[in-house]
Amino acid sequence: MEYRLLGRSGLKVPVLSLGTATFGGKSEFFKTWGNTGVEQASRMVSLCLEAGVNFFDTANTYDDGLSEQILGEALKGRRDQAIISTKATFPTGPGPNDKGSSRYHLIRVDSRL
Repeated sequence: MEYRLLGRSGLKVPVLSLGTATFGGKSEFFKTWGNTGVEQASRMVSLCLEAGVNFFDTANTYDDGLSEQILGEALKGRRDQAIISTKATFPTGPGPNDKGSSRYHLIRVDSRL
């Protein structure tokens, strides 16, 4: 696998990543994209890691956080092998800290899950 530096961070990432918008598929909108469950996601993550693809892209609004949950389950026991990027642009609730890239928002466990 070819790796490149991510900006000036010093972090090397593969030229390919796996997007996880298809993980979940419970809501009407995301159901049209796919409905990958934990078992299938685990298989996909394994294949990626074996090929050197250790970069996974997600967002807290992909199926109301279900995508992040499934990715977490798929990476169980091998989280140290993965780099995860997430997007937090859209609100997940009515509060002033329910959106954005603050540390609080990005690591907070959504009470709806």
